[in-house]
Amino acid sequence: MFDTNEVEQQVAEFLLQIKAIKLQPANPFTWASGWKSPIYCDNRVTLSYPAIRTYIRQKLSTLIQEEFGAVSCIAGVATAGIPQGVLVAQELGLPFIYVRSKPKEHGTGKMIEGEILPGKRVAVVEDLISTGKSSLEAVAALRAEGVEVAGLAAIFSYGFDASVENFKQAKCRFATLSNYNALIKFAEDKQYISTDAAALLKQWRQDPANWGKQG
Repeated sequence: MFDTNEVEQQVAEFLLQIKAIKLQPANPFTWASGWKSPIYCDNRVTLSYPAIRTYIRQKLSTLIQEEFGAVSCIAGVATAGIPQGVLVAQELGLPFIYVRSKPKEHGTGKMIEGEILPGKRVAVVEDLISTGKSSLEAVAALRAEGVEVAGLAAIFSYGFDASVENFKQAKCRFATLSNYNALIKFAEDKQYISTDAAALLKQWRQDPANWGKQG
């Protein structure tokens, strides 16, 4: 059985322990989009910790089976979704392909690497969902090749309303091991952050685009 609450909390703990997620409400990061953010997430760090890597591999595999049913292939999203996807494909004994962020600029000009099997059900693996834009570009590329996308699974999601709406518009199911709300609850309960810091983090979640412009 997949205990959602237990997995959310455990993944949140792992990501904080190894500093794959950093929380700095008093000294915010600046994202590529220009947003000021009190959180930075780099799930690539999990690959350097075998026990955590194994846990994530196993739970992503179970999540895919329970949420999307039987699939015949795993597709990773370049670049951070590639190693996670390979691990899941190995766990499930399935073929693996990956989707580039843009078509190859030489040779065949392919956007998808590996053997594409039109009509097959594929689960897409990503490391992180923010707005969902890059993830859904990969989904669209797969669909353009005649692949049936069963859904997309990721380690963590910020849970932005925009991402939920984007996946809905694309008619693509998605599921994650943990999420922003679970992370903040765990961080506050275990005193990784103060109550005041938790309040700032919750404010950011409500209006991330304008959060850094306040005050």
